[in-house]
Amino acid sequence: MIRFFIISLAFFVPQMQAPPGELIVQSTAFANTHYIPYRYTCDGENVSPGLRITKIPSSAKSLALIMVDSSAAFGIFDHWVVWNIPVAGRIEENGRTGITGRNSRKENKYMGPCPPNGLHEYRFRIYALDVELNLPDTAGKRILLRAMQGHILAKGELIGLFQRQ
Repeated sequence: MIRFFIISLAFFVPQMQAPPGELIVQSTAFANTHYIPYRYTCDGENVSPGLRITKIPSSAKSLALIMVDSSAAFGIFDHWVVWNIPVAGRIEENGRTGITGRNSRKENKYMGPCPPNGLHEYRFRIYALDVELNLPDTAGKRILLRAMQGHILAKGELIGLFQRQ
């Protein structure tokens, strides 16, 4: 009877998912925790920087990217939201790959750093997923994060800094 109870209990206990692995995310334009060049900001050409992603699991089917300003005075500001990026290991400068969702301005595009004042920290978060996502381009960060739950194989982050002159 006790053995039956233990086996039955094991059936109802949710399976623990292994923690995601770690991706290495680098930019062709700036080093981690260094300044983002003017070209990639609202005061420059406002184009997205090139990114290199390594240590992508072989089982990955797509990548997702979320770029946020984690220093915004009114909370986190979403600058760039993209999913279904091919698992090529790079995102070209000003690249148009994957599906671009809504940023905090409700626009489907990259919005370069543009802080109103002070030094801000921008986080480029990349996720390797075991699926391609079926989301409308009206989705933003919250919907993307919800859709990725249970599908993240690995993740990594690149941090860039910017302060307007």
